[in-house]
Amino acid sequence: MRYASLTCALLLAPLGATGGLRTERIVPLTPMERDTVSARDSAIHALNRLAYGPTPGEVDRVASFGVMRWVDAQLEPGKINDEALAPRERALPVLSYSREALARVYADAARERREAAMGANTMMADSEPAPGPHGRLGRALTDQYVELTLIRAALSQRQLYEVMVDFWTNHFNVLIAKGADRFLLPDYIEHTIRPHAFGRFSDLLGATAESPAMLFYLDNWESVAPGARPPGWRYRFGVGGADSARRARAPRGLNENYARELLELHTLGVDGGYTQQDVVNVARIFTGWSIERPERGGGFQFHDWAHDWGSKVVLGMRFPAGHGQDEGVRLLRWLANAPATMHHVSRALCQRFVRDDPPDGCVDDAVAAWQRSGGDIGAVLRAIVNGADFWAPANRAAKVKTPLVFLVSALRVTGAQPDSSLRLPQVAARLGEPLFMHAAPDGYPESAAAWVNSGALLDRMNVAVALAADRLPGARVDLDVLLGDTPDPAELVAAVDAKVLAGTMTDNTTRVIEDEVSTVPNPVAARALAVGLAIGGPEFQRQ
Repeated sequence: MRYASLTCALLLAPLGATGGLRTERIVPLTPMERDTVSARDSAIHALNRLAYGPTPGEVDRVASFGVMRWVDAQLEPGKINDEALAPRERALPVLSYSREALARVYADAARERREAAMGANTMMADSEPAPGPHGRLGRALTDQYVELTLIRAALSQRQLYEVMVDFWTNHFNVLIAKGADRFLLPDYIEHTIRPHAFGRFSDLLGATAESPAMLFYLDNWESVAPGARPPGWRYRFGVGGADSARRARAPRGLNENYARELLELHTLGVDGGYTQQDVVNVARIFTGWSIERPERGGGFQFHDWAHDWGSKVVLGMRFPAGHGQDEGVRLLRWLANAPATMHHVSRALCQRFVRDDPPDGCVDDAVAAWQRSGGDIGAVLRAIVNGADFWAPANRAAKVKTPLVFLVSALRVTGAQPDSSLRLPQVAARLGEPLFMHAAPDGYPESAAAWVNSGALLDRMNVAVALAADRLPGARVDLDVLLGDTPDPAELVAAVDAKVLAGTMTDNTTRVIEDEVSTVPNPVAARALAVGLAIGGPEFQRQ
């Protein structure tokens, strides 16, 4: 099959069609001009950047409604009726489990593993024991939450909200495969990320700092002041039994992991002006920020016995001795609105919504809105979307979709219905982005360079063709609804251009798809092939 030429076209020039990075300022179009002069083009751009792509007929609906009115509505997700999604959410039991209930499942599963391991040792077994009932339940609940993420992205009417939840989940990355985070991550996203996705950055930062999932992932839960010991702790060298177990759980001293990522990734950025001594003192400030044992609920706890009560200095700011947890709260509040933080996070937002190498003007607009609003995320987003750079022709179709965006946008454009199994997340993993599985704290990359290579693009083409043929595990597609009966190759390709690519198909892509479908006598197979090639081709890969 010759559709490899489409893959090569994207590989050789992933961003070439947009030209070099513009540095001068462009006079922005007014909202009226965007709605009347180029309403449809603006709708395509907005849906590709502020949503996970359009659903069938959505481009025309948004253009008719008014692009900026649609943007305003998306910035107030609580007012958007999303009842159609509710039955899918209710069908997944994981949302009915509190963090405490999930923690009990985790604790019971850990007990099962210990008992099974003891039995295996007794029997000299060569293989790891199979998980027990609680272990299987815990794994099923974790899988459900991963699948729920894809279902929400594909079906929610609150598209910008879901995009921002993904952005912040990636910015404040936590690895679901690390121990207790298997049960802590659903609570982290539901009660830390989602409520603050459009709120003030300072509130979001504070919530992540107290999140048991973050404290566990970056090991702060076991960071204690040098020499600190919990009440009743005692150490007797060479004594076995209970004292040996107590020694194994002994405090391990200062841990700098959270302090370093707080400064480098969450707030100031790698060029934020801090020193190694600042990192050490931030780690001292957050000693004692810990979590309960899973059997007790796994919630946040401040252990005063573990805290370093001495004085500290961070970036010239003094923290007098004796202030406990309050000094961490004070530091977070200062970091949230530090100039370096405003620039670092604004740049990340502009990279997500405008261009991989963000224009200075976009970042300046976002920082100015941050300063005016005190870090209101909705106000910062509004400034980005209202800015010249968001709508500049040079920045349209200038980004390549990440695997997650590609998969979800393909589901949406075909009207596919995801099921409630783990099969679609497995597709995302095959494309290179297993959900919540990025091991490093920096989260998945946003830039095209991380995702564009021949193997990855061929994988996308294979997924696209399988989806269009209704053979992709985890989703059902009905092309009769999308395209109807279009046996003529030229008419078929024109319909695919209109319905799948919103009229953006190039002459080269048109020729390749027409050549391919003309050799397929079965009209149903030809239709599926045409849709699959369009989704796997270069126009759909860009956003």
